[in-house]
Amino acid sequence: MKSCGIIVEYNPFHNGHQYHAKMARELSGAEVVIAVMSGNFLQRGEPAIIDKWTRANEALSHGVDLVVELPFAYAVQSADYFAAGGVKLLQAFHCDALCFGTDNQTDMDYEQFGNFVYKHQKEIDHTYQIIKNNGMSYPQQMTEVFRKLYPNSGLDFSSPNHILGLSYAKENAAYEKPMTLYPLPREKAGYHDTKIHQEFASATAIRKAIFSEELDQINQVVPKQVIVDLVITPTVSWEDYWPLLKYKLISSSIAELQTIYQMKEGIEYRLQEAAKTSDSFQTFMEQAKTKRYTWTRLQRLATYILNNVKQQEIENAWKYSHLQVLGFTEQGQRFLREEKKNLKLPLITKISKNLGSQLALDIRSNMLYQLGNSNILEQSFGRFPIRIL
Repeated sequence: MKSCGIIVEYNPFHNGHQYHAKMARELSGAEVVIAVMSGNFLQRGEPAIIDKWTRANEALSHGVDLVVELPFAYAVQSADYFAAGGVKLLQAFHCDALCFGTDNQTDMDYEQFGNFVYKHQKEIDHTYQIIKNNGMSYPQQMTEVFRKLYPNSGLDFSSPNHILGLSYAKENAAYEKPMTLYPLPREKAGYHDTKIHQEFASATAIRKAIFSEELDQINQVVPKQVIVDLVITPTVSWEDYWPLLKYKLISSSIAELQTIYQMKEGIEYRLQEAAKTSDSFQTFMEQAKTKRYTWTRLQRLATYILNNVKQQEIENAWKYSHLQVLGFTEQGQRFLREEKKNLKLPLITKISKNLGSQLALDIRSNMLYQLGNSNILEQSFGRFPIRIL
């Protein structure tokens, strides 16, 4: 069966996501659309507004055939690692194509860019090392690197979806059989657009309406099922976890904080002091943010602190990658049956106790996610793939 992959978060699922799944099928001619979806903590260092099982069910009801979870060790990461995880899982399925959204307005040849990076990685790394301490943020630094090495390309690393597209391309190029890439221009609503349009809106705008308790504003931009889920399913934001994060920051010694993954350059002192004088996550972030430390980077670091993530745990998780199925349609189930014997990674349809050590980070993050709302259901044990047959 011809397959096309999409790498997603669905926070929350909206009309643009349904359009993405539809166009992935049409552009690639795929018989099955596979979504690699972040779990309960997301790439920008945020808890998902609703849990992964609910989001998977919405996707399967609106154009996706198979949903596989992107593990925490890849999901809560910068673009390069996030892309590495997503592409790795799709390659494990022998996926034929990858369709992704982009804000880029030029005729960017993503496959050509991916091949360039694959062939010139040492030169890119060397150039980055030369300029990395110039006070600019990482996106600004990478823009400078490619202006030097890949001129006349118009590369701009300030657009999140474009950055991810570039990361998918260079990761994909490293495989023996790269997937065919299908970039899909965003329709009407940009990534950071906070306006609700007639049919499409960004996830940012939708979350803003949800947290303002103005669900009537999003009736036209999300499927009806999502509206129902937002009413009956527990929702969370970073503010729900702020007391836990504040406790962790204040009660930990500096030495303990220094063991947290990605804790570098003495930022632990700044974070601890900001926690002592903040009464909300928003205030904490405003006090901690600097030109050097972007909002997203600090949110990811806050997620690592909340989950007590250590470097070795991340590295172990990368070594023991797996395919955890969250759900499938009849077509997705047929695809799994055909591919089961040829998969490049272990397939998991139920988390058992003997997988506890291998999936420790994902299980712990699920448990901590549940602490944001006492009504969130069990996220790991006793859960079987959702079936839309």
